[in-house]
Amino acid sequence: MTLEEYKSEIKKNPDWSPGWEAIENSFKKIYNTQKPKHYATNLKSRANLGGDQYLDGYSIYNSEYGYKHIVTYGMSELYVNEESFGGEWSGWGYEMTFKLQTEHTQDCMWVLNLLANMAYFTNTQESYLENLQFIAGDGKPLDRGSDSLITAMIVTNDTEIIGIDTPHGKTDFLQLVGITQKELEWIMRYEDTQDNKKSIQELIYKMQDDNPYLATDMKRQNSYI
Repeated sequence: MTLEEYKSEIKKNPDWSPGWEAIENSFKKIYNTQKPKHYATNLKSRANLGGDQYLDGYSIYNSEYGYKHIVTYGMSELYVNEESFGGEWSGWGYEMTFKLQTEHTQDCMWVLNLLANMAYFTNTQESYLENLQFIAGDGKPLDRGSDSLITAMIVTNDTEIIGIDTPHGKTDFLQLVGITQKELEWIMRYEDTQDNKKSIQELIYKMQDDNPYLATDMKRQNSYI
């Protein structure tokens, strides 16, 4: 798409949201005509209007494999912005995803809060996520209302949704995966970042032996290391 075509599309469709549309189209490749459950952030609470929320919304899809597949909207450039056209990366260059092993959408609410906190941290501290990274947490369950052993996370490329090119640049889909404190300590046994990444990749391979899509099971009792 050229800049002229971009401007022409804006004139034809003033409500066009090319980034948002690109995210939805990526998920349609997996979920076809399924209509996700969507949760929008309250307008007044959004950061561009003076609030503290840096995500505009979330969609939750029902996977045939028994988990909910959650994606954020707001880490990348969602709406028309001529200054962003043709950039290398769209916004921060990614949207976050999370796969929660559950049958009930209501169980995902804590995940949305977690993703909102991650977006807040990135935007206020300018500390972005990247593939093969760990997020240590504070040793408590990710879901504060549970006694789960899952206390930390690793980051990897989403196992199903591949990165895309948009009019504003590239957007990857980074999946956050819950891990136990024992697994975290195993990753952190090295001080060198590259050794940490190798450990995370090794852990991912072990997890995928019986969990190929890396869905987070908050009831998991076993350790993969």
